Amino acid sequence: MQSMFWAVELLAQALFFLVVLGFLLLVVLYFIDRVQTHDAVRRNYPVIGRFRAVFTNLGEFFRQYFFAMDREELPFNRAQRDWVERAASGHGNTVAFGSTRNLGITGTPIFVNAAFPPVSDQYTKTEPLQIGPTTRHPYAAKSFFNLSGMSFGALSRPAVEALSAGAAKAGIWMNTGEGGLSHYHLKGGGDIVFQIGTAKYGVRDAEGNLSDDKLREIAAYPEVKMFELKLAQGAKPGKGGILPAAKVSAEIAAIRGITEGVASISPNRHPEIDDWDDLLDVLAHIREVTGKPVGVKTVVGSVEPLEELFERITRRGMQDAPDFITIDGGEGGTGAAPMPLIDLVGLPIREALPLVCDLRDRHGLKDRIRLVASGKLINPSDVAWAICAGADFVTSARGFMFSLGCIQAMKCNRNTCPTGITTHDPRLQKGLVPEDKADKVARYAAGIIHEVETIAHSVGVTEPRQMGRQHVRLVQENGRSVPMNHIYPAIPPLD
Repeated sequence: MQSMFWAVELLAQALFFLVVLGFLLLVVLYFIDRVQTHDAVRRNYPVIGRFRAVFTNLGEFFRQYFFAMDREELPFNRAQRDWVERAASGHGNTVAFGSTRNLGITGTPIFVNAAFPPVSDQYTKTEPLQIGPTTRHPYAAKSFFNLSGMSFGALSRPAVEALSAGAAKAGIWMNTGEGGLSHYHLKGGGDIVFQIGTAKYGVRDAEGNLSDDKLREIAAYPEVKMFELKLAQGAKPGKGGILPAAKVSAEIAAIRGITEGVASISPNRHPEIDDWDDLLDVLAHIREVTGKPVGVKTVVGSVEPLEELFERITRRGMQDAPDFITIDGGEGGTGAAPMPLIDLVGLPIREALPLVCDLRDRHGLKDRIRLVASGKLINPSDVAWAICAGADFVTSARGFMFSLGCIQAMKCNRNTCPTGITTHDPRLQKGLVPEDKADKVARYAAGIIHEVETIAHSVGVTEPRQMGRQHVRLVQENGRSVPMNHIYPAIPPLD
């Protein structure tokens, strides 16, 4: 009896010891998670956040039995996000066993490998490409892959700081988005594209009109290389930007020139631009005031209106042409937009880009107007396809969000982003450490550039912009692939 009593007591002591040890372990893990800087979820949600990593790692074993496969999740599947995460973390992006990609899906690009690709010493880096040859300050853009527009306000302060520093390290440009220029954009010291939205944030006068004085003030920053006039973006064509009241802090209100604590909804278009001639006049005016390249960002709904634009440019002369055109696909994303516009309006980039490229080239403007492609292009195959289709540059927003640690929580419009990227809650922002994330941003950009150059080398050219439509085949409904240049043949310039 006594021995049983002692056994029970020893068991109780052992259990108590294990509970105390477990508690101490949790305390240690709590402080480790709070101090570490590379995982925003663990930093904001100590200990509990570790379960996400556990489930992610175990997922590859369980998904084959219970869950969706790697390429079934939307809007970005796990395979896409994992590639970005591995590239941003500096890990190898090699895979084993075989591709999980279904090569029978209509539209899938298959790159045409050369029988005798260039030897290793012919493998070269991409050369800079000039934009705005007629301006006082042309821009020699170093990279074909760059950071698309995301506003301070839609993004948090540490997110903008990390993107700015990372873009500078990678040698790519950073687009401010329509929210104006903050000192966080300038902190990294890299190249900046200043976007002018319909509300003219950052360059507006008291009445909301475009201010020449503020344009000159922005253009005076040596980091600001170009200006982009936004007509529309892919997630909400025909609808202005939406910044919820919870995100309009005193600082953001001062930068944008709006009222603190009040939701900011931009006009659905520029009131002073009623037709293509008005647009070209405004672009010419901004170019004259700033002395820097000026382009336009838009979404394609149909070819006919753009045909008219290029005809107007031809009549007026190349000096009035936009220096670049950014084509945003209807699949583009944003922090807040009506679902019908996100889902149903605007041509996807894979249809729009070849059409616009053909219009530009037909009117003899290939060397005058640079084309920038945007819209869910976050992996090397996406970027390589866009270059083959005719893009001079590719920009990405959500790819860089993933490099910051975005987990696709779909809470961008609620100010509750668990990774600190799209929230202005100071507690959640602490999870995002700019110094750490800047390296991830730079590594992601470098990973894209390197692997697109690898694809270019494989198809038989020495740098990506030498790729053309003949270097990629597109899978058709019958499962067979057809060369892209057969679907979109080259069109000779008009006489």
